[in-house]
Amino acid sequence: MSDQADDVWNYDSGSAPGGETESSLDAPISMQGLRGTLTPDAPLAKLVWFKAGGKADWLFEPEDADELRIFLERLEGSLPVMALGLGSNLIIRDGGVPGVVVKLGKPFARVELQDDHVLACGAGAHGILVASTARDAGVAGLEFLRGIPGTVGGFVRMNGGAYGREVADVLIDCDVVMPDGRSHTLRAADLQYSYRHSALPAGTVVVGARFQGEPGDPETIGAEMDRIAQAREQSQPIRSKTGGSTFKNPPGHKAWELVDAAGCRGLTMGGAQVSEKHTNFLINTGTATSADIEGLGEEVKRRVYEHSGVELEWEIQRVGRP
Repeated sequence: MSDQADDVWNYDSGSAPGGETESSLDAPISMQGLRGTLTPDAPLAKLVWFKAGGKADWLFEPEDADELRIFLERLEGSLPVMALGLGSNLIIRDGGVPGVVVKLGKPFARVELQDDHVLACGAGAHGILVASTARDAGVAGLEFLRGIPGTVGGFVRMNGGAYGREVADVLIDCDVVMPDGRSHTLRAADLQYSYRHSALPAGTVVVGARFQGEPGDPETIGAEMDRIAQAREQSQPIRSKTGGSTFKNPPGHKAWELVDAAGCRGLTMGGAQVSEKHTNFLINTGTATSADIEGLGEEVKRRVYEHSGVELEWEIQRVGRP
């Protein structure tokens, strides 16, 4: 998952530990007292699954949620902010991302068991870690998170789902930091979940969440997780440079079937290709630019509409300058 990118950013124009930058560029705020890293002109391709795209004007990696709050408070909304987790469901456009990209790393990857089969998770925790921790603690109902390629922050924002369940089914509440630095705890109902969408405002960073499970047998839970892992391995190009499911399933349809019926299996544009294994996946064959990937997706949309009259909607988030 994109992790925490919100609406598409379509712009037509265009550090070292301890808060000291390694560039002549002026930092957007004072980093005094902050231990995190602020890096100018930071390459993002290596941080996303497609391995393509431009740079962030600024990349901030906070040490904890309090540091993120202080940083955003000092920023005072002067620049756009986007959170980045695993970078799985995301196209970073070749012109790069304006403003500040917030990368939530290891300090945000905790998963802890609480009373009544509740798991408290940091926004940087991978779905596999959440599901595995639940299994080991005998907590059922979270197995589907094993099948979501992303982190907690991303699939809370996007109501991530797989294998018949979605985050809306298990989320109790989440901790967020608003663009102005204010912290809130929001209940699941506050997010107004719909299919792969929430009402979280742009620039809001999810820093933690709590999921409700139920009593279960670790062996049974593990078997279901293994089934999900095997299903993904057999049906999806998970070992390729891809971005996960490209299009949302339209009501009454499966996106991959529409794409296949329109003759798009294996279709290429530059170094991008529609997967032969699963036609709702785009892959970078090794030389693709983000423009190739996004352009191929738009061509697939056009052909599907021409063939079936159904207009596909992107599930992958596309951010930054063209």
